[in-house]
Amino acid sequence: MRIIHTHTHHIYIYLRFRVLYIYYLSRTHGARDEVRGRMRMANHNLLLCFATFLSLCMIFGPWISIEAAPLASLVTQLPNFNAIFPSKHYSGYINIDGNGENGKNLFYYFVSSERNPEKDPVVLWLNGGPGCSSFDGFVYEHGPFNFEAAKTKGNLPTLHINPYSWSKVSNIIYLDSPAGVGLSYSKNTSNYDTGDLQTASDTHAFLFKWFEQFPELLDNPFYIAGESYAGVYVPTLAHEVVKGIKSGIKPVINFKGYLIGNGVADGRFDGDKALISFVHGMGLISDNIYEDVQAFCKGQLEINSNDEKCSDSLQKVAKAIAELNVYNILEPCYHYPAEAAAKGNASNLPLSFQRLGATERPLAVRKRMFGRAWPFRAPVKEGLVPSWPQILAQSNSASHHNHVPCVNDEVATAWLNNAQVRKSIHAEQESVAGPWEICTDRLRYLHNAGSMIPYHRNLTKLGYRALIYSGDHDMCVPFTGTEAWTRYMGYKIVDEWRPWFSNQQVAGYLQGYDHNLIFLTVKGAGHTVPEYKPREALDFFSRWLEGQNI
Repeated sequence: MRIIHTHTHHIYIYLRFRVLYIYYLSRTHGARDEVRGRMRMANHNLLLCFATFLSLCMIFGPWISIEAAPLASLVTQLPNFNAIFPSKHYSGYINIDGNGENGKNLFYYFVSSERNPEKDPVVLWLNGGPGCSSFDGFVYEHGPFNFEAAKTKGNLPTLHINPYSWSKVSNIIYLDSPAGVGLSYSKNTSNYDTGDLQTASDTHAFLFKWFEQFPELLDNPFYIAGESYAGVYVPTLAHEVVKGIKSGIKPVINFKGYLIGNGVADGRFDGDKALISFVHGMGLISDNIYEDVQAFCKGQLEINSNDEKCSDSLQKVAKAIAELNVYNILEPCYHYPAEAAAKGNASNLPLSFQRLGATERPLAVRKRMFGRAWPFRAPVKEGLVPSWPQILAQSNSASHHNHVPCVNDEVATAWLNNAQVRKSIHAEQESVAGPWEICTDRLRYLHNAGSMIPYHRNLTKLGYRALIYSGDHDMCVPFTGTEAWTRYMGYKIVDEWRPWFSNQQVAGYLQGYDHNLIFLTVKGAGHTVPEYKPREALDFFSRWLEGQNI
């Protein structure tokens, strides 16, 4: 693997041309003695420049660039970011099927490591949905920037360095997948008919082509990460990668493991079953309601249960938690203007939230209260998966007005639909790729991979590492279900339930199993852990990547 400093390379080329020019003079003018002196001086300058710039490279490590990376994909500036990039950024499209605009054009944004891009792991990040853009993770969770909303509506946010970016310790790829999500597109809309297995295959094809463009990273440890419905994306993609490795398909990816945050896995553990135990444990429903659900529903926890007493009990649960923020029960709920006006509230935020002080992240980002994910209280079932826009359109909910509950994604939407931003990141304009939405309704998506437990069992028994983490105040994919299915795997406990620490404080709890499986909670975090607990998220992420005890 060859890493070269960009400016050193330019100076080297300049000096070589200078030496050749002097040689040319010697041939045409015969001033041999003078030429020999000039050549000695040029070679001296060449050595001096190399010594100087090699020293600077040791000091300014973040400016090291990957030589083989396509120059056309280098991101050199971003609107409203006025500092030096902490590392090299690349972005653009990879056509995975050779059919041009009529094929599947997947958009990626790659952030090289701020520490040691030559050696640090490569991590592929996938957001969920299905149909949600991985720019959600880039803008709101662990990307290289914090986005400060503009004071004037319609203006672009200001970007600041994120001190807790996951690019501090890894090379990270943010991928919009499948085609039709985020900035990824196809002119042939039949490509938007897809599902779990096709998405895994397409993303695997993307990886092959991506590593062809970045071959110097092929030997780096490779991990797959994601959250929410990426609880399906990640293990199915990992399965494809492992199949490719076993088949000897080139290039061989140096796959080491995967991590999933608040991810769905299996209908026996997700949905209402996990929800009931969670809301009772959190004190959101009374003992009487909980006992009625257990007595009347007998484990069949469907809100449309044919048993009248069971249905009534579940309706009591739904009523008790209806006004909570599903993605973090500790946080207030963002209300869109029409909804706020209907409730007689001039502000879009509850009064308690308006009075919140400064936080580690800009207020406008925290105000967002994260958005679209696997639909609330919906276990993973075979068949067509409805998108959030489809769910809300079907419900005709006057209170939500076709917005996902408690969601404000205005910062990302304004930024990624700006023509100058798209030009800077080498993304197609709206006339080609369409408008960016955090979650799309363009897909017709089938869940056809079944339970994820067999995938996890197969991968971990092959020796691949797995970190399954949960924000413990997420009501969308509660930690109770995740803890249950990781325990159901039947592996021997090798690290008994214990606290883990960040900044000398208890940050959550973990339990380690054999076959390199870890279940971990993050105290006080919601559905998108790094959004709520950025320092803690970077701590467990970096320790796990480095093979340290968390």
